[in-house]
Formats: sequence, C-alpha cells, structure tokens
Amino acid sequence: MTNPFKPTAGRIPPILVGREEIIEDFDYALKDGVGSPGRLMFLTGARGVGKTVMLDTLGTHAQKQGWKVYNESADRGFTQRLVDALTGKDTTRISAYDMPSVGLKGDVGNLELSLGRIELEHNEERSLTLRQAVGKRLDKINESKQGILITLDEVQSGSMDEIRALSTAVQHLIREGRNIAFIFAGLPSAVNDVLSDNAITFLQRAERYHLGSVPTEKVLKAFEESFSGEKKAGMETLIRLTNATHGYPFMIQLVGYWAWRVSETNGHVNQVTEEDAVKGIEKAQAKLGDMVHAPALHGLPSHAVNYLLAMSVDDTVSNTGEIARRLNRSPQFANVYRTKLIENDLIEPVGYGEVAFKMPYLRDYLREHGAYLQMRENIGERSEN
Repeated sequence: MTNPFKPTAGRIPPILVGREEIIEDFDYALKDGVGSPGRLMFLTGARGVGKTVMLDTLGTHAQKQGWKVYNESADRGFTQRLVDALTGKDTTRISAYDMPSVGLKGDVGNLELSLGRIELEHNEERSLTLRQAVGKRLDKINESKQGILITLDEVQSGSMDEIRALSTAVQHLIREGRNIAFIFAGLPSAVNDVLSDNAITFLQRAERYHLGSVPTEKVLKAFEESFSGEKKAGMETLIRLTNATHGYPFMIQLVGYWAWRVSETNGHVNQVTEEDAVKGIEKAQAKLGDMVHAPALHGLPSHAVNYLLAMSVDDTVSNTGEIARRLNRSPQFANVYRTKLIENDLIEPVGYGEVAFKMPYLRDYLREHGAYLQMRENIGERSEN
C-alpha cells in the first residue's frame, strides 16, 4: 500500500482540505473571461499553510482548461527566467559569416591567410521586455480558448524592482484585454509591502486569500477517508490525529504520513493503532520543527525572535506588558515586533494586551532550542551594533 500523505515542500498532496472555495473561484474566473477579478490573486499565510501547493493546484486546473502555465519563485533574475521560458529558451541566435582571405607578400614568397568563419551572437529574444514576451507568446495561441497563467512564489525573497516590472507588464496586458492570469504568493508582511508600493497600486484590486487553519471537521473527514480503505483506524485514533494537527495544513500531511509509516514499521499492515498514532505524532512534531519552525525563525529580526522566546516562558497566553519587561524594553518598542509577528501568522492577539502562539508547537520548539537561539540572536545583535 502506498502512503497517501506526502509532506514535501511544494509537492501537491493527494488530500487538499479546506481550500475548495479558492479553487472554485479560480475555475470560474478562467471560464468567465478577460477581466474577471479572480484572474488576479494574492495568496498569503505563514510557512507551511500550503501557498506553494495552492499555486501548483491552481496551475493544474488552468492546464486542464488548455492554458499555458509559467511558475517562478521571486529570487533574483526571475523576470529574465520568465522571458526565457515564454520564448522557448531560444534566446541566442548564431549567424556565421565566411571571411575573405588576405594575401601577404614577403621575402619568403606569397602567403595566403584565411580568417575562416566568425560567429556572432544576437540576443534578440533577450532584449524583449516581459510584457513583449508574454504578448508574443499569446499571439501564437488561440486566445478565445487559451491563456497564460503566471505564478510567483516566495514574494518575500524578491527585489521590488523585478516585482514592479512583472506587475507593470501584467497591468498593461490586462488593459489590452489579453487572456492572462497572475497569482502572487508570499508571507503576509511581504504581500503588504507589495500592495503598499505606490508604483503598482492596481494590484490592490486583486483577490486576496489568506490561507489559515483548516476547520477541525474537515481534517477529521480527510483522515476518515484516508484510513477507510486497506488501512483503517478507529475513531479515537482519528480524533487524536486530528487534534494533533491544530488544523495546520503541513502538519496534516506530517501526522498522516508518520502515523501510516510507523504502523508499517510496527508490522500493522491493515490498521493504525493508538500506539502508532502517538509515535507518529511525535515524529511529525520533530519534523515540523526542522522543516517549518527553524526556517521561519531564521528569517526574523533578532528582536522578534527574542519576543517569541519571552512568550515561550508562559504555558498559555502571554501579557504584552510582561513580555516588554522580560525584554527590558519599552512597551512601544516591543509592540513593533508584536505587530510583525502577528502579520507573519506566528502569534495572534487573543484579548486586550494578550497574545498567543498561532503556529502549532512553536512554543515547544522554542523551549527545546531556546538556549541556542538566544546565543545566536545575541551574537546577531552585537554584530548589528
């Protein structure tokens, strides 16, 4: 039996729970025609909520309708990579010219020297703007039936100059009535930066979907369906697995994957026992730390990490005034990093002057790795000063 859960970054899982509305809206936008608002979209959310999975899923739906799909991540040079892909990567044309022979005279007699052939490179396609490259590609397809979808992932990794270039190209193509769709994905704070850029205000009209937790009943239903065939699990086990995910999409995949895998290791071919579930959840929690928590913390300012470390002292909610005292900072200073952590879906306000962890098991990870993180952040602060 093949494990149906695939907790790999960017890999489309066989179970996509809680995202049906986004897929339906996008399908409708493609059928609705040029100018439909769902063809311009932002996907935001914390790491591990499935932004890349959603991009790939929407791309697959576009391909089923005959569209050409171009996927890119926003690291440096993505605009040129898009131009290369749109032009078939045939970016260099070679022209050969036969050169004339040159006759030389000297004491040793006549000498004829042939210069042979010289090859010249013409980078005509590389001189195209992104707008021109998309336009030329659209000219080659039947726009009454086909279009072009461009997806851009990891917006927080991109330079604003390149993001502006892509956004400007899309804006002009939409104004020209071309059959195009465009989807951004990134951390909430990065998307906010893009939307607040004065040069590309038209993107503020884009549909915006914040990918959050999946409702408990949908997670339970997904597990019931996954463990109802050749490998089964009792209701108590299914509820245990469901509660362990906290509705976090990547954790759904991790918990399902490791419960299934541990059951096979333990020789339970046709079932997942309570013992399998407990051990699988432990493995999933450890993997979540390595694959999600560590990268999320690595990208934060040192003061933001210290804010989280101060929160990890508490067993439940944290008082913002107490956190400022623990950090030996003013409430105003601490509030700057509180706001940033809320924007990135790592914590959430739960009452007046109170915050709590939003990303599951982050408190546990910080408690386990707190000493190392504090040392690293202290070194970072000294280098900044």
